[in-house]
Amino acid sequence: MRSGSFLYKLTIFGFLLSTLPVIFIGVFAYITSSNEIENRVHNGKMQLLMQTSANVEQILTTVNHTLNQVVNSTVMRKAMEQPLTVNDFMTYNDLSMELRNMQSFDTRVEDVILINMEHNWMIKNSGLYRFDDYEYRDQLTEFLKLPEDTVWMLGQTKWYYSEESAGNIGCPHTISLVKKLPTTGLDKYALAIANIPTCTLSEFLQYEQEAFADMMILDDQNRILLHPNEELIGRPVEEAGLTDVSLLSRESSPFTAVIGGKDYSISVHGSAFNGWKYVSAVSVDSIMQESRKIGMYTIYVCALMLVLSLLIAWIGSRRMYTPIQKLLRQMKESLPEIPGFKPVNEFQMISEQVQHLFQSNSKLESEVSRHLQQVQAFSLIQAYQGQIKPAELTDRLLQYEYRPLLQSWRSMAVITLQIDTLDPERFERNDIDLLLFAVQNVIEELIEPKSRLAPVTVDQTLVTLLGSADEDTRQFTDHVYELTEHLQSNIQQYLHLQVSIGISLPFHSLEHLPLAYREGLEALKQRIKLGEGIIIQYEKLNSGKHYLLLNYPNQTEADLLDAIKLSDADKSREQLKQLLQAIFSMELSPQDYQIPLARLLNNLIIAVQESGIGMSRIHETNESLYEELFELQIAHEIEEWFWRKLVEPLVRIFRDRQNEQYHNISEKIIDLIQRKYDTDLTLEECAAMLHYNANYLSSVFRKETNLSFSEYLTTYRFMMAKRWLAETDMSIKDIASRLQYNNPQNFIRSFRKLEGMTPGQFRSKHIGA
Repeated sequence: MRSGSFLYKLTIFGFLLSTLPVIFIGVFAYITSSNEIENRVHNGKMQLLMQTSANVEQILTTVNHTLNQVVNSTVMRKAMEQPLTVNDFMTYNDLSMELRNMQSFDTRVEDVILINMEHNWMIKNSGLYRFDDYEYRDQLTEFLKLPEDTVWMLGQTKWYYSEESAGNIGCPHTISLVKKLPTTGLDKYALAIANIPTCTLSEFLQYEQEAFADMMILDDQNRILLHPNEELIGRPVEEAGLTDVSLLSRESSPFTAVIGGKDYSISVHGSAFNGWKYVSAVSVDSIMQESRKIGMYTIYVCALMLVLSLLIAWIGSRRMYTPIQKLLRQMKESLPEIPGFKPVNEFQMISEQVQHLFQSNSKLESEVSRHLQQVQAFSLIQAYQGQIKPAELTDRLLQYEYRPLLQSWRSMAVITLQIDTLDPERFERNDIDLLLFAVQNVIEELIEPKSRLAPVTVDQTLVTLLGSADEDTRQFTDHVYELTEHLQSNIQQYLHLQVSIGISLPFHSLEHLPLAYREGLEALKQRIKLGEGIIIQYEKLNSGKHYLLLNYPNQTEADLLDAIKLSDADKSREQLKQLLQAIFSMELSPQDYQIPLARLLNNLIIAVQESGIGMSRIHETNESLYEELFELQIAHEIEEWFWRKLVEPLVRIFRDRQNEQYHNISEKIIDLIQRKYDTDLTLEECAAMLHYNANYLSSVFRKETNLSFSEYLTTYRFMMAKRWLAETDMSIKDIASRLQYNNPQNFIRSFRKLEGMTPGQFRSKHIGA
């Protein structure tokens, strides 16, 4: 197999074409599976963090609830109001019982401490103490400076143990719930502290023995609350190896961080309960270990698929090359070799041979085409002169390329053109054939091929057949007349020749072609009376006297249609009256008055149809409107008939449409107000969104609602304000801001003016109800 042969190129192309999908599928499979493994690991870690968070927060919630019961008990309130001494045994015993009830397995609370700094006493598991004598009183006194009345915090366990039991400390750190007392007063002078050793909460952490723990809990200042390494508890998270603390605040999790020189995937779950962060880390290498195995398997499979692809490409290319090989063999056997030609490849050889055949074929087609044009022209001349039998005429013309045209035409007419007297200074009599050829070229340039047959010369007369798919005879006749005027003008401009044109009556079947040709010639004979340079339609000769109504009141009719569309009944009646007076002022016979009246009726019906109105809404009976009109004989009756039958119903329909449009526009504006009332909404913004003029929208909205846009918007905003005041605890300042008031006092004044009371009084009234 030669390297330049098509078989070689086809094989290489097939192999490359199959290689791309294999590589794509392999890469896609590896990436997809790796991502799936990573997502599963991350999802598992995140679920574990959420479960740990739920377990820890359940304990914290239970401790908080139990401590609230203690500090709000009768015994506690009584004890807070008096100093305690060794003589107050009953009070001390009751308090101790309350505190010991909190210390259960469910709460993990190891000790509850009550401190009354005003009366200088302190109660713990080990007994009653004077607070001034306590070793860590300064550390505990600092708790009163905390900004919140209830707070979870990390502290050292030794702060809460008396000196005689300090050697029994099991955990060096304690998570404490600190509550300032009394709960209802502004002056805080006492503390209730529930202590949970960190050791008892560490059982909720699941971790692996690595340099960086798999799970830990941080407070809102990123200090370590729980960690498998107790030495790190209470220290910043940086000391555990996570140097970039800002990553913990990212909204997206997981993320990758470098810890101890290794890449770790970090998952973070933030708690809305107390702002703690639950952090889990897993080594990226451990995740990618499974991905590498999948990558190796993918490489083996892709290599096997590539070998199969190469084999299939070779076999397929051999089969596809077989027809080319046969074609080359046949060309060598059947066609003579081109002298001096040395092909570079198989296709160049085939291309040269085919091009040689095309050249020979083009010469043959040129000869045939030239003779075919002559045959077509001869056939058309025979058809015009009636030398072809009527039964054969249609089939004869359809044999040529005229078939699509003749089958699509519904109206046809023959035009005949003759050159008038030649200017002896410019032309001679012998030039007539050349001039007719030039005129024929002008006809072919000006009239589209789809609207005509080829023009032919018959006895120094140019004849052509015009056609159109329009079945309306009148429109077709007008179009033909305009076309001949344009044709005559251009011949005069470019050839400086004056010509006359005759137009036959329109017809719908090719059987009338010879008759139409004679009608065109007959029309040209009118040059005897009318002179040169005429365009004459045969129907003017055949239909008798013809009145061309040049003074039809078009403008008055247009004003009438405008008044109807504006649903102005009075102006419509007045315009109808003026229009009919203008028509009846024409000097016509009674029968000829039917022409402008029919034109008016026709234009009104067209207006009905263009407006999408069904005629059944105007004229419910099956009787013809034209017959009804032509039966009337008196001008007053005709005017009343037009008003009652057409104009008044149309005015009523357009008025109903206008009212419906006004209603729809108002509903759209109300919908915008209800959706955007809490934004800086304006009428101009609504007009831009609805694509209307702002003044037009204002008038329509006031007409439909009896309110201006601003009045309706203000009313709706106050309705929402009353709902928020009655049903939510939203502050008056927030309500004013949401309703686009720059100053809450402006909102309060407007509310009082509308409701007769302030927003606060309104809220109190409805909450009390």
